Amino acid sequence: MMEGGKLLILEPLSFTRQLEMVFRELKEELASLASGTIFLQIRNNLIGKFGVKHDPIKSKGDSFKNEETGLSEMHLQALHRIGMLSLQKKKWTHGEIQLEFAVKGNSLNTSILSESNYNMNHLHTDK
Repeated sequence: MMEGGKLLILEPLSFTRQLEMVFRELKEELASLASGTIFLQIRNNLIGKFGVKHDPIKSKGDSFKNEETGLSEMHLQALHRIGMLSLQKKKWTHGEIQLEFAVKGNSLNTSILSESNYNMNHLHTDK
């Protein structure tokens, strides 16, 4: 279907394609971070809202320092693979996935938190 000279895609994008788009959008921000949490909010099996939670200033005792190193291309690829695995394993249609990461030396440490959401309006009760 054409609208205003632009092709509208009416089929939903695969999670693979959606995650590629997310990481493309976040790449520059992630390249400057050594730690943080990527969040993917999912509604009706589509990634809606996404972003990165991070504290750009780390405190050490009484002093503060800016993070100067970030994720390498290899780290980004590893996070992308972990994100894809977490999307493939989910059994719900609404929720959030959080990919927490931290670079220590050249090692990438990660953890995943998966949260399902339900709405009482969708539950049917017999009266």
